[in-house]
Amino acid sequence: MTGMENGAEHRGLSALHGLRVVELGVWVAAPAAGALLADWGADVIKVEPPTGDPMRSAFGSLGIGKEFPNPAFAQDNRGKRSVVLDLRQPDARDQLEHLLAGSDVFLTNLRPDALDGLGLEPASTVARHPHLVYCSVSGYGLRGADRNRPAYDIGAFWARSGLSVQLANSEGVPLNARGGIGDHISGLAALAGLLAAVLEQRHTGRGRVVEVSLLRTGTYVLGWDLSLQETLGKVAKAEARDSNQTPLMNSYRASDGRWFFFTGLEANRHIDKVYRALGREDLHEDQRFADAGTLRRHRTEVIAVLDEIIAEHPLDYWAERFDREGVWWAPAQGPADVLADPQLAATDGLLAADGSEPNGGRQINGPVSFSDTPVLPAAAAPLLGEHTDEVLTELT
Repeated sequence: MTGMENGAEHRGLSALHGLRVVELGVWVAAPAAGALLADWGADVIKVEPPTGDPMRSAFGSLGIGKEFPNPAFAQDNRGKRSVVLDLRQPDARDQLEHLLAGSDVFLTNLRPDALDGLGLEPASTVARHPHLVYCSVSGYGLRGADRNRPAYDIGAFWARSGLSVQLANSEGVPLNARGGIGDHISGLAALAGLLAAVLEQRHTGRGRVVEVSLLRTGTYVLGWDLSLQETLGKVAKAEARDSNQTPLMNSYRASDGRWFFFTGLEANRHIDKVYRALGREDLHEDQRFADAGTLRRHRTEVIAVLDEIIAEHPLDYWAERFDREGVWWAPAQGPADVLADPQLAATDGLLAADGSEPNGGRQINGPVSFSDTPVLPAAAAPLLGEHTDEVLTELT
């Protein structure tokens, strides 16, 4: 009997009930995939060292304070069972082997050399457990000279993939992105890959190694630019706002300081609606504003004129006019705005707390919804070692 079969309400999809996932994951990328698997109905067993996943104490390690709430850990570890095993000890490694023998998926983002040192090299592990889907999430992959290079997503996903340079500011300073973004995207890639392998596993009874790296995920995300570089030998970098080649796909600031984006990629399709909403149909008479081509050629002047017009009124005023005229636009929201956005709530983008998480509030839902599947409150993240005895008893 697994922890999902003890009378508790099932979550997610019935096809994933009974799918046992052993997660040997730290920080974000693999745990993020594990949390979504738990959301969707799998039994995810998080194996931790006696000191725990370092993400548990991330704010303490940053000097913020050990008692500071850790919603990031809660989000990426909700619904799992925590088992403490000191894998430096032979008996603990034996217990892990027994656990893998009765599981469907092994999910890890330890570096290859650490896995090798624990006797968990991918090919040999699958050789011992031929049924097992072994999903490795790493910075730079399982092969090559840099397979063991330390990463974090700022290094492998943003910097080395080309993303941070392509998103550099006008002075050429590479983007220093918010934490966890590349990790979460890589977690989605891992989730897709391992579920595809599970689907095959159910047909053939055999597992395989699934390999995901932050570098590969980053280059996939930047695929358009890299394809242009490969084909044409060059590619433009991100454009400054005041010289954007597509003025109707640009950001503008209203009189109350709030920003928004026009999203009129096909400028000729949107020009009439934008000019009506702005109350400036006279712009048709200005050759700089005539069509997509002239907007692009005179983009600096066009954007300056639009800036002056839009700065005359607050965003609520423009929002009403844009919606009335069918203009394509979107507000540029900060985190507080996003959490208050009724559209996010309408699509179940936020999960209520179940009351068991210390300092817990709402959590961010995963990006996928399933029809006829109730959206339950966010399950609590486990305490360190909370389920060790329970899970090890299941092995006997």
